[in-house]
Amino acid sequence: MQANWHVCGLVVQAHPQDILAVSTALNALPGSEVAASDAEQGKLVVVIEAARSDALLNQIESARNIAGVLAVSLVYHQQDEQGEETP
Repeated sequence: MQANWHVCGLVVQAHPQDILAVSTALNALPGSEVAASDAEQGKLVVVIEAARSDALLNQIESARNIAGVLAVSLVYHQQDEQGEETP
C-alpha cells in the first residue's frame, strides 16, 4: 500500500500586534509548525505536513482565516510517495 506525504512552506503576513495570537493559532493547526517569525514585520514562516493534498489545502485555507492574518503565500510544496519498492 502506498501513502502520499505532502509538506509545504508558507510565509504568513499578519498585523504585527497580532503576531503572538496568530502564531499560537497556526501552531494549533494539525501538522503545522511556526518555524520562524519576525514580530516587527508581522511575518511568520510556517511548515505544514499532511498525508493528503486536500488536507494540506484545508490547512492552508484555515491559516488564511485566522484573525489578524493579512496574506498567506505558498513558497514551497513537496509530495512524496511512501512505501515505493525499489528494484
